Amino acid sequence: MGPVTALAGQDGDTPAPRSPRPAGKLDETRCSVRAANRGDSPTATAAPAQRWVLVEQPGPWGRDALLQSRIDPLVAARLAQRARSEGVRVLLIRRPDARAGETGHRWAYVDGRPGRQGAWWSVRGSDAEIADAPWDGSVGERRDELSYLVCSHGGHDACCALRGRPVARGLLEAGADVWECSHLGGDRFAANVVVLPLGVYYGRVPGDGAELLAAHAKDQVALPWLRGRAGLPPAVQAAQHHARTELGLLGVDDLPARRATRVTPAGQPVERWEVALAGADGDVLVTVECRPTEQAFRLTCSATHEAHARVWEVVSTAVSSGGRTTTSTERRRL
Repeated sequence: MGPVTALAGQDGDTPAPRSPRPAGKLDETRCSVRAANRGDSPTATAAPAQRWVLVEQPGPWGRDALLQSRIDPLVAARLAQRARSEGVRVLLIRRPDARAGETGHRWAYVDGRPGRQGAWWSVRGSDAEIADAPWDGSVGERRDELSYLVCSHGGHDACCALRGRPVARGLLEAGADVWECSHLGGDRFAANVVVLPLGVYYGRVPGDGAELLAAHAKDQVALPWLRGRAGLPPAVQAAQHHARTELGLLGVDDLPARRATRVTPAGQPVERWEVALAGADGDVLVTVECRPTEQAFRLTCSATHEAHARVWEVVSTAVSSGGRTTTSTERRRL
């Protein structure tokens, strides 16, 4: 498919002065409202990519932000193709208080893989420099502080802008390194935030995001809004979320996975997984199941057809400590 361009103001996603708080209640037909009313869980929905290229571009952004923006369309197509081949997520970013056309032309390569974590920032002279540069941390100035990316991509889903922008503004006022960004996934869980380079995803972040800042200041996750961690299989994300809840282990790097084994045949509608996690005093074995919802829904505001969401349920938990194993078999939906 050839590159597509958008005219300024075409998609209604141009940054503008914004209130730091939501301007009233969202329409009941919005996907984020419908999902909350249904009780859709954001648990185990973090994206798979663990590497990102961030491109500062204040706007406007079309539905496909990279291909429908002021980035050179030929370069945008090259970036998209390279990102797909290398498993990298390209996100457009802008400061919450930026005005269209005001940009320092910054860009960054971010690596969230264990043992390689970091963010390397550069200033581009042309868009082509990003497509031609090595994406390995060898270019740019390394920065180790956390960055908070808040999805505000109204051209993709109105819920992201309506719920995301107040959170971004609140984080900015609190002094965080915060950027509005293009589509993160999980529109119905807006406001969505990813903390880089950790790759920790959050959904339905309330208010001004103060709870996220407070948790990460202590190197912890904010469990009530945690979607999961980038790059981990959904079954591991689900098992970790349950174990964190049961054991009170909130450290960002707590409960690393030792193994995840699918115990049901492929192709079955219900997946059962056994996930072994490394606990503080011993292993934690969590058995989880994933199944599609019985009813299909329109999962985003712009969806043209209905689809089934996935539901995770804990089947059993076994905790080893001091040579003893305690097992619980009470089912619990995540």
